[in-house]
Amino acid sequence: MDFSWTSDQLAYKNKVIDFAKEQLNDSVAQRDENSVFSLDDWKKCAAFGIQGLSIPKKYGGTFEEVDVLSATLAMEGLGYGCKDNGLPLALNAHMWPVQLPIYQFGSDFQKETFLRDMASGKLIGCHGLTETNSGSDVFNMETTAVKVKNGYLLNGSKRYITLAPVADLALVFAVTNPKVGKWGISGFIVEKNTEGFEIGPNKPKMGMRTVPFGELKFNNCFIPDANRLGAEGAGWSIILSTLEFDRCNILASQLGAMERQLEESIAFVKQRKQFGKSIGDFQSVSNRIADMKLRLESSRLLLYKVAWLKGQGESAMMEAALLKLQLSESFLASSIAAIRNHGGYGYVTENEVERNLRDAVGGVIYAGTSDIQRKTIANLLGL
Repeated sequence: MDFSWTSDQLAYKNKVIDFAKEQLNDSVAQRDENSVFSLDDWKKCAAFGIQGLSIPKKYGGTFEEVDVLSATLAMEGLGYGCKDNGLPLALNAHMWPVQLPIYQFGSDFQKETFLRDMASGKLIGCHGLTETNSGSDVFNMETTAVKVKNGYLLNGSKRYITLAPVADLALVFAVTNPKVGKWGISGFIVEKNTEGFEIGPNKPKMGMRTVPFGELKFNNCFIPDANRLGAEGAGWSIILSTLEFDRCNILASQLGAMERQLEESIAFVKQRKQFGKSIGDFQSVSNRIADMKLRLESSRLLLYKVAWLKGQGESAMMEAALLKLQLSESFLASSIAAIRNHGGYGYVTENEVERNLRDAVGGVIYAGTSDIQRKTIANLLGL
């Protein structure tokens, strides 16, 4: 494994950091308080080229080919420079589980119809997988797609879908053949305003408030054959092929946030005086800082390993599960430590320290809970 970065990759990461710091930090606290998604920031990111990282230049992407290592480094930089943790989550939810599979599995018609507008910021996509009785248990999916002339009738619902309330299209997975289990799941591109397709309002939540979550509902929603993604029954393969990319880059932005969090904690404990000296001189505080650094660097190594494996075209099921578990739990633990380091200052919302804790909690749930990651790891070890 070679984790050394080229000068071009490092320069691009620094460009992303500078862009994020200068363009993406306006009114974050107010938008968080009011659960407001910034379409303006979304379009700024598109103009910079963020949404284009998951598709090649041929279809409006940023680079000639999809470069997973450069994309991971860029998303780390975005998380470091942008204090709005919801925006990187929203971008990743659009790029890797929606854009990438359309590029990898889509027809020429689908690629030409959707990808350029998605990369340019004109269209927003969401990934419709989770249901009321089918979260971690994907095979308990109840949404169905019944074959009819020239297409399918889609019925069912999806919940807790990132970007659903603002989405222009959804990549939805449904059961087309219940007799063959996971090989009976198919993917469909469902466009906004399709008859029988209803999008619910934003659901207020504990953290990540600047990215909207909502429901997708289908009532005899006709989807033409041209909007089926890949072959009938290929849905599970599509889900698996993009899951590792999704986890890698969602977590890359969290790693960047953790680094910023550590730097801010160090600066605070150095200048905060109690009993005639900096509180960083007290062992209980300095130990928390040391633990934050350990969590950051161990998470970084796992992240880079997954990115390297995906860049080599290798499977990273075990490594991605380890990464998801380690980094999401680390961000949560370090966010609590940061509040304790800042004391009352960190507990007050206006100082923008406690927001990281609220945002971090979601990380141990979405894209596979920590419990499921442990189960996956144990299963891969033969248990």
